[in-house]
Amino acid sequence: MRETVTVERHARAWIRAEVAAGTDVALLIAASEAPIGREELTVRAGGADHPVTETRDRFGSRLHLVQALPEGTVEIVYSAQQATVAPVPAVREADAVLHLRPSRYCEVDEFERIAAEVVGGRDGAEALDAVVDWVHEHLDYVPGSSTITDSARSTYLSRQGVCRDYAHLTATLLRAGGIPARCSSVYAPGLDPMDFHLVVEALIAGQWQVVDATHLAPRASMVRIATGQDAADTAFMTTLAGNVTLTGIQVTAVVDPALPREVRRERISLR
Repeated sequence: MRETVTVERHARAWIRAEVAAGTDVALLIAASEAPIGREELTVRAGGADHPVTETRDRFGSRLHLVQALPEGTVEIVYSAQQATVAPVPAVREADAVLHLRPSRYCEVDEFERIAAEVVGGRDGAEALDAVVDWVHEHLDYVPGSSTITDSARSTYLSRQGVCRDYAHLTATLLRAGGIPARCSSVYAPGLDPMDFHLVVEALIAGQWQVVDATHLAPRASMVRIATGQDAADTAFMTTLAGNVTLTGIQVTAVVDPALPREVRRERISLR
């Protein structure tokens, strides 16, 4: 496991949308528990700042509620500077049960035979590596090839997708193979093209370890946003009432002093 070092991560998200009067949305765009040096979230609607309420979802992610928006353009800007020597995230007693279960995009009960073939009698970290390698080798990363209705099942059949598809198939195979796994949205310095990114955390030897079968960004640079069973729990914006048409989004994430080197077999905890 890599030693924890002090680095600065800078993240920013800009979102623009057209909304109907009375629209309510929930945002999952704020960095999670690690120490944050500077942070700002603004929502502009109707030419003025709009109030935002912070709460927590069932997984402990920071959820921001924006309610009763006026009709027209809404602009959301989030920025954070995170200077960390962050603690390893705690493991709850119920995690080993909760994160073995099927979920909306992870049809675990359909993959037991497939997972047994992929894992091939391995366990622990070796089983984790086997699943990540299999997903990386058998899927093609194709932007625009999937939709929000695609799940592990459709991704397995199509053999292509984007980060959420890689994450869903990885998490499903791990759970079906007896390894608790969850999905986490992150800011990912080094990601190209830059966007919100979805990765997987697996519970190995009593510790959550982050893996990413896309291999598109160094895991040590990532900043946790939200955690859940799959993308249904980590969507950056959810419409609770009214109507939203997304018209623009830009995500940036950088790390200082330098982007760390990715070592694929290294055991890293997302912080």
